Amino acid sequence: MANYCVQTKNLTYSFSGKEAILKNINLEVEEGCIYGFLGPNGAGKTTTLRLLLGLLKKQHGSIAVFGQSFEKNRLEILKRTGSLIESPSLYGHLTADENLLLLQKIYQCPKERIRKVLELVGLTQTGKKKVSQFSLGMKQRLSIAVAILNSPSLLVLDEPTNGLDPNGIIEMRELLKHINRHQGVTILVSSHLLTEIEKLVTHVGVIHKGSLLFQGTLAELQSKQLQQSVLAFETGNDVMALRIIRDNELSATIDNGRIVMEMMEKEKVAFVNEQLVNNGVSVYSISITKNDLETIFINLTNN
Repeated sequence: MANYCVQTKNLTYSFSGKEAILKNINLEVEEGCIYGFLGPNGAGKTTTLRLLLGLLKKQHGSIAVFGQSFEKNRLEILKRTGSLIESPSLYGHLTADENLLLLQKIYQCPKERIRKVLELVGLTQTGKKKVSQFSLGMKQRLSIAVAILNSPSLLVLDEPTNGLDPNGIIEMRELLKHINRHQGVTILVSSHLLTEIEKLVTHVGVIHKGSLLFQGTLAELQSKQLQQSVLAFETGNDVMALRIIRDNELSATIDNGRIVMEMMEKEKVAFVNEQLVNNGVSVYSISITKNDLETIFINLTNN
């Protein structure tokens, strides 16, 4: 049975008596995983993360972190949690070292930890440069350094690649993978970009209009990709090919100059090909057209 670092049951939330922003959210974030919390802007991702961190007061349902009730063990849980919600909170008139020194005193962690986290995020060479002069990517990396300064077991990040250029996104992705693999930190990261998040995560939750539409491993989401794939035959006579396939009690259609069928076992593919060739139909190609994960994401949220 899986050990969950974060688990919510029937988490529901609404602002000022309006329609619920979250509707019975049952998150299950396994220990040691990188969990991608996906959904369009306004889906309820940030509200969920704020509730998990106690930045919003829970209204209905339950929240457990490290197997403990958040309500009863709030301070103990937060001591073991690092977070970056929306924009980073940094002092622009201070250097990276000075920003971390302030928090080191609050966290009461060893002073050597400052050098370690700066090395980890690649900011040891910034010297006396003020944070206000940092690029957005550098500020995001410093924010990650802030979030991991207290050596957390759980890292909660809300859209950490927002506004970053492609190189910055790659750097952030590799940094988070490193933290997960080498520090053993469970990471819960929200995003609206599936194509980016699939390169990072091990587990996925898809939220839309306050409801959790899918939750499972990345492999399980990718299996949906295979289920929604189609088989296409390019032939010399599509009308005759269609008749032969249907005579063998198989379903097919002509679409955009190809014979399109549902995915089937390779033995059946070979059988169809043999029937077509034996009946004088030339087969030029057999291909599989997969829906990309972005399409699956769109289908989930549209339905």
